[in-house]
Amino acid sequence: MRLSNYFLPVLKETPADATIASHRFMLRAGMVKQDSAGIYIWLPLGFKVLKKIEHIVREEQNKAGAVEMLMPTIQSANHWKETGRYDAYGPEMLRIKDRGDRELLYGPTNEDMITDMFRSYVRSYKDLPQNLYHIQWKFRDERRPRFGVMRGREFLMKDAYSFDIDADAAKLTYYRQFVAYLNTYARLGLKAVPMRADTGPIGGELSHEFLILAETGESEVFCHKDLVDMPAPGHFETKDELEAVFNERTSLYAATDEKHDADEFAKVPADKQLSARGIEVGHIFYFGDKYSEPMKAQVTGADGKNVNVMMGSYGVGVSRLVGGIIESSHDENGIIWPKSVAPFGAGIINLKSGDTEADAACEDIYQKLSAAGIDPLYDDKDDRGGQKFARMDLIGLPYQLVIGPRGLKEGIIEVKIRATGEKKNLSPADALNFIISEFEGV
Repeated sequence: MRLSNYFLPVLKETPADATIASHRFMLRAGMVKQDSAGIYIWLPLGFKVLKKIEHIVREEQNKAGAVEMLMPTIQSANHWKETGRYDAYGPEMLRIKDRGDRELLYGPTNEDMITDMFRSYVRSYKDLPQNLYHIQWKFRDERRPRFGVMRGREFLMKDAYSFDIDADAAKLTYYRQFVAYLNTYARLGLKAVPMRADTGPIGGELSHEFLILAETGESEVFCHKDLVDMPAPGHFETKDELEAVFNERTSLYAATDEKHDADEFAKVPADKQLSARGIEVGHIFYFGDKYSEPMKAQVTGADGKNVNVMMGSYGVGVSRLVGGIIESSHDENGIIWPKSVAPFGAGIINLKSGDTEADAACEDIYQKLSAAGIDPLYDDKDDRGGQKFARMDLIGLPYQLVIGPRGLKEGIIEVKIRATGEKKNLSPADALNFIISEFEGV
């Protein structure tokens, strides 16, 4: 993409109400624009990042055996009344009526709706297990929306819902999703720690939040330090493998403040105790027949008797992750994107637009990077060099290629690695090969 043809409304000044890094940089880098309290327009740069995160989440769900579908944002209140949640959920639910005076709501989650859908079609244990997911916009009417997309009212979420014949099968599905979440966050360049957590309005007996450690996190967390540095587990299929990963991670102490047990935490060796703040980026639940029992979502078992299906739900805050990644990866100059979710793979800075040699060299690099699938952003605007450097640092692309007449006379261009600030003077061919090699396997 040529910057002269792109919509990138960067701001020089930070809006007064932006108090955390992700909110400041998302506004300044032209990623989002607030339309009303807690509701944002996703501008082209922010939308590209959002879609890349969504793609990774989708791939890992598919690998875990979940099947994608799509449910509507507007739901009938009847489903929620059947489970008893319509009145219990609280003022965060946006309740509305249509012109026929029918009670509706803008869905904050979908357990009730999908249970109704499931019972309409599935009758036998032979059709289990089922794990269905969608990636859909949700709305929760937060009393105090703040921190940009981190605490907005409208948000994009991946929510999956599992249906199993009994508790043992349902917990195996839970373990599979647990492992899928660890792999997802690793691909996003994050170290997400699974924490024992309160089940809240979703309900159930087994629940884990996935949190990334950040000073601006709203949750107080306590965990064993080894959990933070454990690598992604990879993909497993057998019950023993999945359960082993789950037990390995959950045997080490980790809990949010709601579930913190000071006496248990004291048993962790003092040099391994970590207390910090964290940002929730995912939450999984096993809740048995909380919804299937009142909604009579039953199947006929192998013995011919009807049983309630055992259920779980699994959420990832896709739009929240955009802010979470920035909170964990930035400096005073701007964002530092992991390669897997960067809106563009590399930025090309032409130090003298209009110069024949500089224009030709930039065009050549631009075409070759594009052909290699790197998706570069070419700053071909007629701005001062300082403006271009600041803009590239702000939007946080992993690599910058700085091309100007002086360097070209010596046969070199400068490559800057955004994460470290390291600079390399390389020939155009070597610079091209270096960038391409850095994206192998991403």
